[in-house]
Amino acid sequence: MTNQPRGLHAQLLESLGPAITAGEYPPGSVLRTDELAQRFDVSRTVIREAIRVLESMHLVESRRRVGVTVRPTEEWNVYDPQVIRWRLAGADRPRQLRSLTVLRSAVEPVAAGLAARFATPEQCAALTEEALGMVATSRGGQLDAYLVHDIAFHRVVLRASGNEMFARLGDVVAEVLSGRTRHQVMFEDPDPAAVTLHVQVAEAVREGDAPRAERLTREIAVGALQELDVLAP
Repeated sequence: MTNQPRGLHAQLLESLGPAITAGEYPPGSVLRTDELAQRFDVSRTVIREAIRVLESMHLVESRRRVGVTVRPTEEWNVYDPQVIRWRLAGADRPRQLRSLTVLRSAVEPVAAGLAARFATPEQCAALTEEALGMVATSRGGQLDAYLVHDIAFHRVVLRASGNEMFARLGDVVAEVLSGRTRHQVMFEDPDPAAVTLHVQVAEAVREGDAPRAERLTREIAVGALQELDVLAP
């Protein structure tokens, strides 16, 4: 019995969240608890639990005597992984992917350069392992398996930078990479040149060559943007 409200709360979030981020409830819209309870056939308690989560994402705010109001887009927590997931599921996906990929291109090359200076032997080994995993799964339509190694590779780079702010962007990068695969904004097999670049980044980090690690990671970012020009114009 205790799991049922939590399940309903999650289902409600998966309805309300995408609806808000897709603009079905534009900024300034008022969501009334009674109406939501009736529409989704759930209790007010479930509604309140879902609203608390949406408030934590800065998507909505509760106002006494007014109700729950959708906040302006510029106030949303656009770094929240779930918000990213919802936005990538909507019609604005191409712009979102480009925005997030530009963010990656600004951060990850610097992180790779720092990783070449500060990565531990364990992190270097992990980076090499994930790069080789990407090679092994880069053919034969194994995008789901490839994605696992791709996400892990970039998480290691961000953590190995030694910068806690960069490290916290691991979930953001994971959602971008997952969104591209989930919504088929990928070629059937990854670009061989991009796969090779990941292997070379791992080598540069292991050898402590910061300028090369940064340059190669920037090439990966440029390639990702060029792919979006073709797949999500």
